[in-house]
Amino acid sequence: MGILDQLACALGRNDEQPNIALAEQLVAQRDHTAIATLAGALQKASKAVANDAIKVLYEIGYRAPELIAPHAGAFLSRLDASANRQVWGALKALETLAPLEPRLLSEHLDSILAAADAGSVIAKDATMGVLAGLARSGHYKEVAPIILDRIEAAPVNQLPAYAEIAASVVTGPERARLIAILERRVTSISQPAKLKRIAKVTRSLSR
Repeated sequence: MGILDQLACALGRNDEQPNIALAEQLVAQRDHTAIATLAGALQKASKAVANDAIKVLYEIGYRAPELIAPHAGAFLSRLDASANRQVWGALKALETLAPLEPRLLSEHLDSILAAADAGSVIAKDATMGVLAGLARSGHYKEVAPIILDRIEAAPVNQLPAYAEIAASVVTGPERARLIAILERRVTSISQPAKLKRIAKVTRSLSR
């Protein structure tokens, strides 16, 4: 059975379990040929196949990002795709590659940010992960201001998670700016759980 025949859509399944199982199998086998076939399907196959393929690929990225690193260009090429699943799937894959391919992702940062701004909440979430990965991988000065700008504008629902991501990477004067942003933004938040998470971040930054 070919690799594309093992995708959920080919099996007549509407759930993601076949794709996750396939990712785990390919990681265990270190099957570079099959992974390359999946990467090639992102642009050449039907929408259903491409969507399942990108799911498998970013699941591989979660487990063994070095296996999908040779195909970073394929993910970058999907940032302007018409299918939303392809865009946020590509960003999830790129999130796993930020520590391995920081220079490449930095060179395409404008495209990554544009895709996030035009995309879904999932796309924006993955992009925060990309930015944090770049901050840890030699591009702190470039991306730290962007991280803080995005927290300034983040929807309330995303603010606690984004604050936690930012707090894990910011240093020096950016810590003070992050505290100031959070102290200003909490005045418009009423949900106790969100306030508790943000207060915890603020305390950690103030130590």
